[in-house]
Amino acid sequence: LKVIADTITNDDELVDYLADRLVDVGDSVPEEISDFKLDTSRNPTQDKRFWDFENYPSDMYVKPGTSVANRAAFSKWGAYVNSMGRKEYDRPIFLAMSADLAESTNIAGFAQGYGGVEGWGRYDRHHNHDGALLPQEITEFTNSGISAGIATVNFSTRPYDEFNGFFAAHSTYGSFSYLKYGLMRLFSQLAQDSEIRVGKVLWVAGHSGPETAEDSRTHFGIFSPGVTQLFPDGHIVNIVPWEHNEVPVLLGAAFATDVPIVALHLTRPPIQVPDRQALGIASHFEAAKGAYLLRDFKPGQKKGGTILVQGTMSTAYVVGLLPKLDELGLNVKLVAAVSAELFRMQPEAYRHSILSDADRVDMTYITNSSRRLMRDWVSHRIADDYAMSSDYDNRWRTGGSPAEVYEEAHLSPPWLLKGIQR
Repeated sequence: LKVIADTITNDDELVDYLADRLVDVGDSVPEEISDFKLDTSRNPTQDKRFWDFENYPSDMYVKPGTSVANRAAFSKWGAYVNSMGRKEYDRPIFLAMSADLAESTNIAGFAQGYGGVEGWGRYDRHHNHDGALLPQEITEFTNSGISAGIATVNFSTRPYDEFNGFFAAHSTYGSFSYLKYGLMRLFSQLAQDSEIRVGKVLWVAGHSGPETAEDSRTHFGIFSPGVTQLFPDGHIVNIVPWEHNEVPVLLGAAFATDVPIVALHLTRPPIQVPDRQALGIASHFEAAKGAYLLRDFKPGQKKGGTILVQGTMSTAYVVGLLPKLDELGLNVKLVAAVSAELFRMQPEAYRHSILSDADRVDMTYITNSSRRLMRDWVSHRIADDYAMSSDYDNRWRTGGSPAEVYEEAHLSPPWLLKGIQR
């Protein structure tokens, strides 16, 4: 490089030519492009209504007793956000893609309409240049890179002050999350160091946990989704909703922060949405705080410890055991752990009300993932000795129906009750 530089700088005519040529090229760039479609005088990424989950349409949430997968809520939310983008700003908010899993991971919702607003559809270079869903193949690494690229294109006339462009979303099986990590890591580094503002990326770890039982061990997301935790604190928000109505809440809360990457962990099978009021469980809106009470200690009784609960069927089974715990007099506090990052953002008073210092000392956890993926929640390794997790025996799970694999993982209701009693 030094030889090349010396060669150029020693030739005055060449230096003059290059300088003049670069000026000509710069002058040839137009101030405006005639067929540019975005109205950059308005900025939807600054519109807080997109993330205001308490004022989402009522049909964003389903009634207690409904049997539905949490991924269905993701589809609905994507359709709502991009339809609102069309209605208010004549543009989609997210450009989405998946490794031939757009429908099954429900990321295709970003292309669908909502509330009578026409959807953007799938992108087609011949027929639909406005499509919000890119027709990608089984190319997880590439999809991650394209998403990073989309989120770093800033159309704002004040790029050092604000981002005005598209957010991106990409999905695959939770077990294949490691294929996405490299480009998400680079995007995170760029977001940290770039003076030009960048957008946000939604990284979806779909079909995660032993809930993906029918696809066998190659497709379980028990350990692999942990790559979404391999970032400095404050650079990613992981959200792990267990039931349908928590999904829009957690997405809204996560995108309301200034963190550039949101990792959404979803599962495949339908579960029954609980009647929270009847069971004495906090509202699904409380999920926005990262952790909330499923069951508090009974006053006047000896406390039996605190148990964190995470995952779809694991939490659903625990909720199903609540009457049994009362019947057996098991005075344990149960805390839904849905986002360690959002929980850390809460006021100290709230954090202490959910997990006091005493709670953290006498605590263990239940999770559909692995023990090491709960490290952000626990403060001592003794919690691992009493934990109920998919890797309780340090073995890979096999396959079968979700119920069969949960039994094998010792996460079925009888095993959970034994673990709580222990």
